[in-house]
Amino acid sequence: MVGVLSNKIGRDELKPGDHIYSWRHSYLYAHHASGIYVGDGNVIHFTRGAGQEIGTGTVLDRFIFSSSPSNPSDSPCPRCGDQSKDDGVISSCLECFLSDGELYQFQYGVSPAVFIAKARGGTCTLARSDPPEDVLYRAEYLLQNGFGVYNIFKNNCEDFAIYCKTGLLVFTTVSVGRSGQAASFLAAASAIVSSPLRFMTTGFGGLTAMGCGIYCISRIVSDIGVRRDVMKIPVERLVDRSGLGEPEAAATENHKKE
Repeated sequence: MVGVLSNKIGRDELKPGDHIYSWRHSYLYAHHASGIYVGDGNVIHFTRGAGQEIGTGTVLDRFIFSSSPSNPSDSPCPRCGDQSKDDGVISSCLECFLSDGELYQFQYGVSPAVFIAKARGGTCTLARSDPPEDVLYRAEYLLQNGFGVYNIFKNNCEDFAIYCKTGLLVFTTVSVGRSGQAASFLAAASAIVSSPLRFMTTGFGGLTAMGCGIYCISRIVSDIGVRRDVMKIPVERLVDRSGLGEPEAAATENHKKE
């Protein structure tokens, strides 16, 4: 069962429409691959290619991947085939998606107390999920039509899964995306930047409390469940017909037309 301290679940607990994830580790940091379980042992997810969800799309990738452990496969998966060069929204079997990692379920509609208790981002949100049939429809539609250009900070695999679950998109082009991982990085940066406020505290304990408070507040205000710069976008309108590169840009264009 999914609990407060752990979101780990068994495969027999999976239901179509679940947002699942598995941690992917490198020597620099840990990230997780997110996707929508669609039943029959299959997962629809968003990737930069070769399962490299941790990629930034910048020159930093050379350093990240050179420092990451490599697990080359001797032969393609008998179900999925060779997906090593696939990019964008793809469908994989559960084994390929997990890539020897543990299975976790992302939680929706949690209380603020539970949200704060799960200090690491990318595990839950205050936003509520739509019915499974809506989630599956969006995932299947995006499998056929794509989800824009991958960007680890604004349009990553977690953003894809959250959109499928909620239909919510950020309609500003200057803010971080929907993912809890990106929001956590931003919150941590805010806590570090706030360190000059240490003169307002009375020692290490006060400084630690202030840093934790800023981190928690930053995470909450960045969560898609409370943000004001989001709107519900039908998946048919998300697939932009004029060539805009990212879902955020399409949402902004749609917002201007309304």
